[in-house]
Amino acid sequence: MSENTNSNAIYDLHDKPPFLVWLGLSLQHLFSMFGATVLVPLLVGLNPGVALFTSGVGTLLHLLITRGKVPAYMGSSFAFIIPMASLLKTIGYPAVAQGIISVGLVYLIVALVVTFTGTGWIEYIFPAEVVGPIIMVIGLSLAGSAASSATMLNNKYDWRVFVVALVTLLATIAFNMFLKGFLGLLPVLLGIIFGYIVALMVGLVDLSPVASAHWFQLPNFETFIGKNGFVFYPAAVLSMAPLALVTLSEHLGHLMVLSKITGHDFFANPGLKRTLTGDGTASVVAGLVGGPAVTSYGENIGVMQLSRVYSVWVIGGAAFFAVVFSFIGKLSALISTIPGAVTGGVGFMLYGVIAAAGLQVIVDNKVDYSKKRNLMIAAPILVVGIGNFHLQLSSQVDFSGVAIATVLGIVLNLVLPKVAGSEK
Repeated sequence: MSENTNSNAIYDLHDKPPFLVWLGLSLQHLFSMFGATVLVPLLVGLNPGVALFTSGVGTLLHLLITRGKVPAYMGSSFAFIIPMASLLKTIGYPAVAQGIISVGLVYLIVALVVTFTGTGWIEYIFPAEVVGPIIMVIGLSLAGSAASSATMLNNKYDWRVFVVALVTLLATIAFNMFLKGFLGLLPVLLGIIFGYIVALMVGLVDLSPVASAHWFQLPNFETFIGKNGFVFYPAAVLSMAPLALVTLSEHLGHLMVLSKITGHDFFANPGLKRTLTGDGTASVVAGLVGGPAVTSYGENIGVMQLSRVYSVWVIGGAAFFAVVFSFIGKLSALISTIPGAVTGGVGFMLYGVIAAAGLQVIVDNKVDYSKKRNLMIAAPILVVGIGNFHLQLSSQVDFSGVAIATVLGIVLNLVLPKVAGSEK
């Protein structure tokens, strides 16, 4: 990965769009990540307003620590749902907070190690024949989730959900292909709005939360100190800290995707130590105020790939609005009414373009799949990752198929001979 300016970018890393353009592009990112970011606290039992707040603050911290060089949005991580839900029911948020803070500290420790070891090993363990399939897996592993959101309502198949998802997808494609100028930069946002209107027409939207929400609503901030003072919960740390290895692999994968689509080598500048520090700091801060652990979001990477807008000003704008909206009850409630049919329909596009970026890595680097070695690396990565061949060590420690596929790809690349015996 060589550092260069992406000639295809409409707005590159440090380009500042005009105000109205910036507003639309930032809201597009906000809408794209909102559903997943608030879904995590809803599944766990945390406050969605705090999750929205910490995603915005975490993103701003990440931008600050990486010196405004990495357009990554930090959203609620799904990797910690099971242990967070369990700890919240049995002990309470102070235990959850300590677990989340420990996750951030793992990132900071790894960042410290990278500071002394450098990043030369990145190119060695992540050649194109490994990177391409891993990036494809990052996108395609989410296909099942998108398809479920696009067909199911209350765990039952609903034709209205199917129709809305399909209409949303087709509208997003049409907006991306046929619109020009300012509107041509907002295909995802326009697709979501169009899908939302159709969902309203077929009765998939419940506006009662908007009516009952207050205009000003203070998020329910919490801390790692309980009502009776500080108590250390080692079980919380032991159940959550190891899962940082899962999100660390996602971090590397997302950084590879961002480097590919933007044309900038983020491993070299600002460096892995800064991106890891930014990610870890964001999780530590989230744990200090009552939010879930955070991680970079594939949805926002997909938006950048579609719009060809990589500006950190736009990502920062989305983070700013996330913080503001976390205090405006009616606005956050309105966005939360976007049904899964709409987010699923857009997801078909966003996750697909990530997979396509992986395919482009393979094509650009002319990876030869007539060679058995390349096939033996790509094949298991794709099936293990997409099929979610996961390793569950306990009810709370579960390494995803993406994580297993990443490790498997690295190991195979390191141990397999350059030429198969039958090819000599």
